[in-house]
Amino acid sequence: MTVLSALVVVHNEADQLADCLDRLAFADEIVVVLDRCSDGSREIAARYTDRLLEGAWEIEGRRRNAGIAACKGDWLFEVDADERVSPALAEEIRGAIVDAAPGYFLLPFDNYIGERLVRHGWGASWGVSATARLFSRGAKIWGDQRIHPTLILIGAQRWLTTPMAHYVDRDISDMIQRLDRYSTMRARDLRESGDLGGLLSNVRRLFSRFIKCYVMRRGYREGGYGFLIALFAGLYPLLSYLKARYEAD
Repeated sequence: MTVLSALVVVHNEADQLADCLDRLAFADEIVVVLDRCSDGSREIAARYTDRLLEGAWEIEGRRRNAGIAACKGDWLFEVDADERVSPALAEEIRGAIVDAAPGYFLLPFDNYIGERLVRHGWGASWGVSATARLFSRGAKIWGDQRIHPTLILIGAQRWLTTPMAHYVDRDISDMIQRLDRYSTMRARDLRESGDLGGLLSNVRRLFSRFIKCYVMRRGYREGGYGFLIALFAGLYPLLSYLKARYEAD
C-alpha cells in the first residue's frame, strides 16, 4: 500500500489552521511543523495529529526540509494553512500515486483575494499559478533562503488537473503588508549573499515584471487587483534591494 503524508508548516495560523486540516483526512498521516507558534496553533494541530514538530527556524527552506524529513510516507503532499483541498483534488491525489514512478506532480492553483477568485496576473515571485506540492520521498529539496526558497526537483514531472484553492490575501491592506514582509526577508537574504544587485537593474525589473504580469499573464483582465499584483511583483525586488542597501536588521 502506498502511504501518503500530508505536511503543513505553520507560524501562528490559529485563525485558519483547523479549516486547512479538516480537508486532509484522506492522507495516511498528517505532520504539522510549528514554527515559534504562540497563538494556539499547537492546540488546534494536536486535535488532528500527534505528529507535531516544534522549533524555531528563521530560514524558510530549512523548516520545510525539517518537515519533509519528519514524514514517513512514500509520497508527500505539502499544504499551507491558507490553502484548501477539495474532495475532488483529494481523490485525484490518491489515484495519482498508485503505482506512480518516483518524481513529482505540479498542481494548478486557484488564487483568491478575499472571496474574489483572481485567475490572471500571478507570477514573477508574486503568487503562483502552479507548483510542485505532491512528490515522492527524496524528489524535492528546498533551498537555503528565507523567502521563495529555490527548489531541487528529482524524477519524472507530471500534472494534476484539479486546482488547489489558495486564499492569498484577505484584502488590499493584507497585500501591502505581505509586500513589506516579503521584501524585508528578501533583503536579509541579499545581505547574507553579498550580492545586492544595483538600483538601475532593479528599476528595470520593476517595469519588466509589471509588463509580464499585467500584459503577458493578462492581469489586465482582473481590473484593479490585476494592476496591484503586477505593481507589487515589480516593486518586490526593488524594495528588497533598497532595504538591503539602506536598512539594518
